[in-house]
Amino acid sequence: MSNNHQSMPFLEHLEELRWRLVKSLISVIIGAIITFFFIDSLIDFLIKPTQSLKYPMDLQVLKVQGMFMIKWGISLVGGIVLAVPVLTFQIWQFISPGLYMNERKYVAPLIIFTYLSFLIGLTFAYKVIIPFSLDFFTSVGMEGIQNNFSINYYFNFITWLMLGSGLIFELPVLVFILSIFGLLTPAFMSHYRRHAIVVILIISAFITPPDPVSLVLMSIPLMLLYEISIGVSWLVSRRKSD
Repeated sequence: MSNNHQSMPFLEHLEELRWRLVKSLISVIIGAIITFFFIDSLIDFLIKPTQSLKYPMDLQVLKVQGMFMIKWGISLVGGIVLAVPVLTFQIWQFISPGLYMNERKYVAPLIIFTYLSFLIGLTFAYKVIIPFSLDFFTSVGMEGIQNNFSINYYFNFITWLMLGSGLIFELPVLVFILSIFGLLTPAFMSHYRRHAIVVILIISAFITPPDPVSLVLMSIPLMLLYEISIGVSWLVSRRKSD
């Protein structure tokens, strides 16, 4: 470990953490401001999955301040999405003084890998999970009862699915980091594959609607991600041994 890291007093660690948090917050705010300039186009994009449903649904603003809250809420989420590379960099910079020098070379691949994985998760939720979820919920209605939904609830619903999917797709990134620290190995992950499948099914059940189709749709990519994660751990282990 770095001698500077070992000799740094506890209060200096707290001060460094504070500045890392401040920089992260500033990046999110800047991202939110950028997002707000495109907010109307972004809202149209997020509403688009409702326009091709088998059972049509209508979105309604039920509060005076409804659209105001929605626009700023989406802007904040957009700010977080845009700031993911900065957030990843700040986290890495905070922990990197305690790493060996040869482990610091992973920072650039880690930032790229993290952002790509997150974007793939968002795309998967938008293209697959959300359309199937909306089809399921609108199909369980009754004749004579219209599918009129609060637009606030709709955006809360799809935001949860998209961010949840984005975070779940970070599994290979998490394995990448833990493998660098030597906390995970390919042999360990292969040995506990069956246990991981059970955990994957539980996680899928939490973030998808209560129907088997959505459960399978979420479980399959998660299982593939787990296998990819084993490969990532193997690559890190091989790189460290060379």
